[in-house]
Amino acid sequence: MKAIVLESLEHPIVYKEVDKPTPGPGEVLVQIKAAALNRRDYWITVNKYAGIKYPTILGADGAGVVAESGEGAGDWLNKEVIINPSHNWGEHDEYQSKEFKILGLPDDGTLAEYVLVKAEYLYAKPAHLNWEQAAALPLAGLTAYRALFTKAKIKKGDKILIVGVGAGTGTFLLQWAIAAGAQVFVTSGSGEKTEQAKLLGAAAGVNYKAQDWAEELKHLSGGGFDIVVDSALGPDFNKIPDLCNPGGRIVFFGATAGNIPEINGRPIFWKQLQILGTTMGTQSEFKAMLDFVAEHQIVPVIDEVFPLAETHKAFAKMESSKQFGKLVVRV
Repeated sequence: MKAIVLESLEHPIVYKEVDKPTPGPGEVLVQIKAAALNRRDYWITVNKYAGIKYPTILGADGAGVVAESGEGAGDWLNKEVIINPSHNWGEHDEYQSKEFKILGLPDDGTLAEYVLVKAEYLYAKPAHLNWEQAAALPLAGLTAYRALFTKAKIKKGDKILIVGVGAGTGTFLLQWAIAAGAQVFVTSGSGEKTEQAKLLGAAAGVNYKAQDWAEELKHLSGGGFDIVVDSALGPDFNKIPDLCNPGGRIVFFGATAGNIPEINGRPIFWKQLQILGTTMGTQSEFKAMLDFVAEHQIVPVIDEVFPLAETHKAFAKMESSKQFGKLVVRV
C-alpha cells in the first residue's frame, strides 16, 4: 500500500510503498478514503514533538471503510467509519492515563491507503458528511469539544473569546460555540481570517498584532468574556485575566507562542477565575461530539484537499499558517 512515512529527520515526508498490515484479535483494517493534518503532524516532521519514532506512518485523522476484521472485532466489515485517534485514555475522565497515545505516533496513522486500529475506536461516519468532511473531525473536533463543554462548561448566552481562530481547532471552537448558542469573538493575525470567522457567525474579531487588541476586545464585547480558549500562550497571555468576567474560565491546550509569562494574580483570585489545561478527550466525549455534529448538522470547514501523493504540499501550507480550517488528504 502507499503511505506517507516519517522516514528520518532528513526525510520526514516520504510517499512510498509499505506492507499492508493484517488485523489481529479485536482489530480492524480500515481502507482510508480521506485523512487530515493537524499541527501535531507538522511538529513531528520538524522534530519538535516527544517520542518521535522512525519509521512511522503519520496522521491521526481518518475516515474510511472497514476492509478486514480480526476475531472478536465486532460487526464492522464494509461499514463506513470515522476513527477516534485518542487511544488508551484510561479510567479517569479528568485526565489521561500513562498509556495514553494518539494515532500516528507511535502507532502507524491514517496518511495511508489502510490503517490498523482496535475496533473499539471506530464510530459510524456522520451521514450528512462526505469523506473529506468526516476526516477533518477527529483530533481537532474532540479537542475543541472537551475544551468548551467539559472544561469551560459552555452554556447558551456565554460570551466567548477564541484566541487564534484560523487553524482547524479554532474553527471547530467557533462552530461548536455558535451551535451552543454563545456569542463568539475571535483574534487572528489575518484580517481575511477574521472576516471568514464572521461569515461563520463570529460577532467580531481583532488582529492580535495590534498593540491595543485587548482594549479593543473589551470595548467590542461590552466588558469582558465568560470563556477564553487559547492554544498559543506566550507574552500576551498576561492580558487575558483582565478580559474575563467574574467567574470566567480560561482553557488552553497548546503553547505555540511560548510559556505563561509573569502574570498579575490579583484579578485571578478576586474575580474567581479558573485556568484549565486540556488535551484531546475521552471515548464518551468523542461520541458526544459526533452526536452534537449530527444534531446541529455541522459541516467542518475545509481549506484545501490534496491527493495522498502531494501531502508534502499540505505540510508546506500548514508551515506557512495560511489555511483557514482543515487541510485534508484524499486517499
